[in-house]
Amino acid sequence: MKIKFAAVYEQIPREEGGGYVASVEELPGAITQGDTIEEARENLLDAVRQLLAANRALAKENQTGHKVIHEPLAVSLS
Repeated sequence: MKIKFAAVYEQIPREEGGGYVASVEELPGAITQGDTIEEARENLLDAVRQLLAANRALAKENQTGHKVIHEPLAVSLS
């Protein structure tokens, strides 16, 4: 399944250390950095994967002992 998010890359001035801070608008907590935009992009992909996996594990933990139904959810955004 592929979902599209809005990635944001903020360039840090050289006098403040340089590099980029990367985040995803729709996913609070998905934030990282990199020396180059390419590195920040790779790190952001990893951060999103880890955040989604952690959220899924936490949800499963909270569902223990409860009857739950799982189904795919498709959302179209403009």
